[in-house]
Amino acid sequence: MRRVLSYSLNNQLGFMVVAIGVGTELAINGAVAHAFAHIIYKGLLFMSMGAVLYRVGTVKASELGGLYKMMPLTCIFCIIGAMSISAFPLFSGFAAKSLIMSSLGYEGLVYAYLVLLAASAGVLHHSGIKIPYFAFFGHDGGHKVKEAPTGMIVAMGIAGLLCILIGVLPSLFYSILPYQIDYNPYDAGHVLAQLQLLIFSILAFAFLMTFKIYPPELKSTVLNSDWFYRRMLPALGWPILSAVLSVWGSFLRKVRGIVNSAWDMIDQIMHSPLAGPTVSGRAVLIQAGLLSSILMIAYVVAG
Repeated sequence: MRRVLSYSLNNQLGFMVVAIGVGTELAINGAVAHAFAHIIYKGLLFMSMGAVLYRVGTVKASELGGLYKMMPLTCIFCIIGAMSISAFPLFSGFAAKSLIMSSLGYEGLVYAYLVLLAASAGVLHHSGIKIPYFAFFGHDGGHKVKEAPTGMIVAMGIAGLLCILIGVLPSLFYSILPYQIDYNPYDAGHVLAQLQLLIFSILAFAFLMTFKIYPPELKSTVLNSDWFYRRMLPALGWPILSAVLSVWGSFLRKVRGIVNSAWDMIDQIMHSPLAGPTVSGRAVLIQAGLLSSILMIAYVVAG
């Protein structure tokens, strides 16, 4: 689930980049508004998944489900974040995205408008529907857990309240933007167009789930760029590492053999008839060697 939210960052940043490319006062306001609102509702979604991870121990979609019974407040806050990122009217995402979409319309950038419209449908599916559905609804995962701790609930509550306030009172939100503009996001045409997009996207998801066309949940890890360090590097690295360790082990065995031969030679000399009575043991020899070294250093220093 957290990976899905991370992917949707690319989607949301795309809106901001397009708005900066348009460059009008309305578009720049849209980029700033979207960045501000996005931090809040994406933070709320990450916090809700963090609460699930804290209680359940996993956020894999295939291992969750049915948590709305045990974690109702977390479920509500997650839905608020999902509705915000999907740009439902009366939520922060709608107040921010409408600035960008309107700026494209005013400049006659039809193709860019259609691309962002498709991106809006995509983020609704991936973050707006998939996150709350598979985490809190869907099949029952059988988890018996408690609600999130109080600190987490308070943090999610503050973020959720901001998401609603920005959507309900967009004029206050617009007053802190770089340019002063006279803009009302709640005109009939824009609200109806957004609702049509949202409703048909939800119906498409419901159709796929009802007729079991939607891809089944699999207990697996979806790899993308991390394939390089999860698959390729171990496949290439382990043979190389094994070869290096083999050579190093052979080298250490040879060194150990040389050292043991040297000790054996010293032992033979120390126990020979010419050496006279000696105290056996390598520890004694090491101590004698250290004392001899200290004496030699002292003689050298003394001149």
